[in-house]
Amino acid sequence: MASSVALTTAFYTLPPLRQRSSSHHHLTPPLSYPLKRHRFTPPLQHSFNVNTKHNWSRKKLSNVSSTVRASAAGASVNPAPAPAWQGAAIKPLLASIATGVILWFAPVPSGLSKNAWQLLAIFLATIVGIITQPLPLGAVALLGLGISVLTKTLTFAAAFSGFGDPIPWLICFAFFFAKGFIKTGLGNRVAYQFVSLFGSSSLGLGYSLVFSEALLAPAIPSVSARAGGIFLPLVKSLCAACGSNPGDGTERRLGAWLSLTCFQTSVISSAMFLTGMAANPLCANLTQSSINQTIGWLDWARAAIVPGLVSLVLVPLILYIIYPPTLKSSPDAPKLARQKLQSMGPMSSNEKIMTATLLLTVGLWVFGGVLNIDAVTAAILGLAVLLVSGVVTWKECLGEGVAWDTLTWFAALIAMAAYLNKYGLIAWFSQTVVKFVGGLGLSWQLSFGILVLLYFYSHYFFASGAAHIGAMFTAFLSVATALGTPPFFGAMVLSFLSNLMGGLTHYGIGSAPVFYGANYVPLAQWWGYGLLISIVNIFIWLGLGGVWWKVIGLW
Repeated sequence: MASSVALTTAFYTLPPLRQRSSSHHHLTPPLSYPLKRHRFTPPLQHSFNVNTKHNWSRKKLSNVSSTVRASAAGASVNPAPAPAWQGAAIKPLLASIATGVILWFAPVPSGLSKNAWQLLAIFLATIVGIITQPLPLGAVALLGLGISVLTKTLTFAAAFSGFGDPIPWLICFAFFFAKGFIKTGLGNRVAYQFVSLFGSSSLGLGYSLVFSEALLAPAIPSVSARAGGIFLPLVKSLCAACGSNPGDGTERRLGAWLSLTCFQTSVISSAMFLTGMAANPLCANLTQSSINQTIGWLDWARAAIVPGLVSLVLVPLILYIIYPPTLKSSPDAPKLARQKLQSMGPMSSNEKIMTATLLLTVGLWVFGGVLNIDAVTAAILGLAVLLVSGVVTWKECLGEGVAWDTLTWFAALIAMAAYLNKYGLIAWFSQTVVKFVGGLGLSWQLSFGILVLLYFYSHYFFASGAAHIGAMFTAFLSVATALGTPPFFGAMVLSFLSNLMGGLTHYGIGSAPVFYGANYVPLAQWWGYGLLISIVNIFIWLGLGGVWWKVIGLW
């Protein structure tokens, strides 16, 4: 009898068991009920002997047992879902492989080596993979390098030679600077200053950055340094202050338009000055050696100023119309920004160190030519200051995955593009174009138009403006001159286009990986708008620019 009472009393100390799931047939006690919440006192008139006819507790326990068994059966019918596939996206991967295989086994054109053709197949397969993204960009590029080594198309040293190029490292360091810029709060402080002055509209904010960058272009000859060291941190801070962040669905609020606008206008400001991009002096040197004429700083600036300013005004406006930010106007933003600045108080010690480091680095970029200090050396010095002072830690640098990913895929493309040139593919392409255009029998104007378009859009095969200029500038200038194009005019136009063509892709110029790496714009849209803005720039520079060059006597 004692055991009977103990058993039934124990059962009644459980929470109520009346609730059950209709879909899975199992008990679901409310979470608000703790065990032994209430105490049951059996009625005195009931007998609780196990052997009695009305053994009520045994029946209840039987019901509970059958319900639990039903729950177990239900669980076996609906097993936990299998983990999601973490590998490559199959269709994009097959598209990339098919591109490489088809070209690999296609007949090698006459005058081209087998190595050059096979490397072209790997390069184009990698580009297709980068566009379709079966894996992250760095992984795709690393697979491309691995295939080139496996097939003996490149040696290991050649395949990974791009990691010895200073430009990918300069871009990588720029992300570390951006980390410090934002972490210290300096980015927010500068962003609120900009918003307080120009933030009543997104368009005004964009123009303030565009013309600030153009003013710095003649003083800082590295477009990678300008974009990554100065304007990428500023863009990211401004977007964060306006509630636009990558990866959370708010990219189109401001970040997508602003980063794409700053990138597309960076190639324009580079084209406006002889010192606007590091490779521009190479154009001047090749012009001197080809036609024995010198392009001076003032010659370049005078010819570029009109089409350049028109492009700087129109390109942001066109992007604002076709790829608009959802945040267009904010009349209260300047007032709110001033309130934020007041609440931030005076600059912290880390902000002061960050400011001093930026001034030091930018100063070395401006006067590096005189001091014999290149851009990447200046960036390393600035990063060393941030690490030693603790403003940025090495663990935080290691955590900047986008920086390392960008370093990987950009270095890989630089290596492959460089060896396409060394294997003779670019020389073969130039000679083929020359024979084709020269045999058409057109006027020099039409012939030159065809040449500049081929020169411009062949930049899809280059990850460096300097590499493109070194490989094709002299050949195209020589052909243009032979077909009747005024030599100095031809040299100037090819020089300008050598900058503007960098806007086509996310790897064509030093500022491209910087702004693309901010992750505000999907890759397909980046390429699409790059192609569209390239057409706009060609119309402005060859149309309006052609009229201006006629006025100043360039042709």
